[in-house]
Amino acid sequence: MTTELSVVAPPAPAVRHAEPRLPVPYRVIARWPETPDTVTLRLDPVAEALADFVPGQFAMVHCFGRGEIPVSVSSIPTTGGLAHTVRGVGAVSEGLCAARVGDVLGLRGPYGTGWELERALGQDVVVVAGGIGLAPLRPLIRDAVAEPRRHGRVNVLIGARTPDDLLSKYETRRWATAYTGVTVDRPADGWSGEVGLVTRLLDRARFDPPRSWAFVCGPEPMIRATARDLVHRGVSGDRVRVSLERNMRCATATCGHCQLGPVLLCRDGPVVGWDRAEPWLSVREL
Repeated sequence: MTTELSVVAPPAPAVRHAEPRLPVPYRVIARWPETPDTVTLRLDPVAEALADFVPGQFAMVHCFGRGEIPVSVSSIPTTGGLAHTVRGVGAVSEGLCAARVGDVLGLRGPYGTGWELERALGQDVVVVAGGIGLAPLRPLIRDAVAEPRRHGRVNVLIGARTPDDLLSKYETRRWATAYTGVTVDRPADGWSGEVGLVTRLLDRARFDPPRSWAFVCGPEPMIRATARDLVHRGVSGDRVRVSLERNMRCATATCGHCQLGPVLLCRDGPVVGWDRAEPWLSVREL
């Protein structure tokens, strides 16, 4: 794994940005590949800084000359610096993936709701991630494994299409205070781990459903299957927190592009309780 670092002057003292519709310049100070089509960019403010992000929130990340897209934070300053993990699937995301150390991007935010891990104090924790869905969960996992006495048993369950699509391959080895299970849909030569849907890992996880909180992020079919399985096992729907994705444009709850039923995800999400999301995610193609 190759990491590029730059030498830059320390940023000016952080100042909250007053205009939510204008991007604030942030410089790429490090980048590293996660998978063949996904990179993580660590960013520092060029001058003024945005307000503090919490795990689960997102920023509108602007690639100058191409546009902007919503990207959840995959690291926050208190646990490794501000970082965003991006998969190149379109013009803007591919431009962000091509950014190099020293390049300047624009950020707006923070936006949306967080995971609210603090609500799980003294409770078992189940984290279920599918594919790039591990990235928004990474700050929450870091908090959970750093202070294991604040919770009961911590479980981190990760699924991906292939071994090459797994994120954070090296960091997962350091989550020793959690039960960590990993599975892939399609194994490759040399793969000796689990094969199958990530929901199968729930059978091995150690948690007491009535005393548990779950945090789920990944493709929508995976979210539906996982949330329903957890509820079937006895986890209350309002304790299953899911992160949803829709086409976000303004991020200020004015354009309506991210509407899901009565919910505007840029304002009321992206993290919502399954009890609130389930009626709308059960409607095909909504």
